[in-house]
Amino acid sequence: MNPADFQISIARRLKNRFVILLLIALACVALIPLIHVLHYVYAQGLPHWNLNFFTELPKPVGESGGGLGNAVVGSFFLVLVAAIVGVPVGILVGIFLSEYSRSALAGWVRTSIELLSGVPSIVLGIFAYSAIVVPIGHFSMLAGSFALAVILLPVVAKTTEEVLKLIPSHIREAGLALGIPRWKVTLRIVLIAARSGITTGVALALARVAGETAPLLFTALSSQHWPRSLLEPAASLPVQIYSFALAPFEEWNHLAWAAASVLVSLTLVTNLIMKWATRSRGESR
Repeated sequence: MNPADFQISIARRLKNRFVILLLIALACVALIPLIHVLHYVYAQGLPHWNLNFFTELPKPVGESGGGLGNAVVGSFFLVLVAAIVGVPVGILVGIFLSEYSRSALAGWVRTSIELLSGVPSIVLGIFAYSAIVVPIGHFSMLAGSFALAVILLPVVAKTTEEVLKLIPSHIREAGLALGIPRWKVTLRIVLIAARSGITTGVALALARVAGETAPLLFTALSSQHWPRSLLEPAASLPVQIYSFALAPFEEWNHLAWAAASVLVSLTLVTNLIMKWATRSRGESR
């Protein structure tokens, strides 16, 4: 290697290392807000974690103790029902937009999904209020879950569409060449190949709706009792955080911080479990 080529090689290596170090530094900068938020929330909330917080109802003003067990259970069922309704529909819509994109209907559906994803959550809460709360005549967990399902549907649909587009076309062609119907190729080959990305999108969508407050104020509202029916109002962690954080009572402020730390923990655990499950399945195959 002549001296000129050697100098060019050294320069390229230095540029490559510089870019790598720059990307690492930018990644660390991006993590700073997350680390700061987690540290602050857990520093304020963890000292107030105890068994009573998860098993008892809120105490009246002036009484010490109590917890937000009803809000923890209420949030779980609100998100669960929303996922049962919204996730399958979102995945099916994403499959349609990806695999049948040449259809005239696909353009209208894609535009509708994009518009829906840009609608503020409080507007969707008012929509759920008009669609369910007004006809029924009272607030309910069902209305809250419906509002959350409408919010997560476009997120799941867009994620599914983008992930399916990353699957190489020759995989589809191989299945079709074997005489497999297109719908079976999509469901049994393409969808399985994209399951990790779709699962990540679903986890992000669930994490988003788990922290929504405004839609629940118009739909599920709140309750001082344990959830008993889908047709009754239900407490939720976001609404309780909003209410207790603004209250002029120190005991309620402590419960609000504890609830915030629990909500963040549930989001983190859900994401980690889904990533671990999809990775384990991929390695086993």
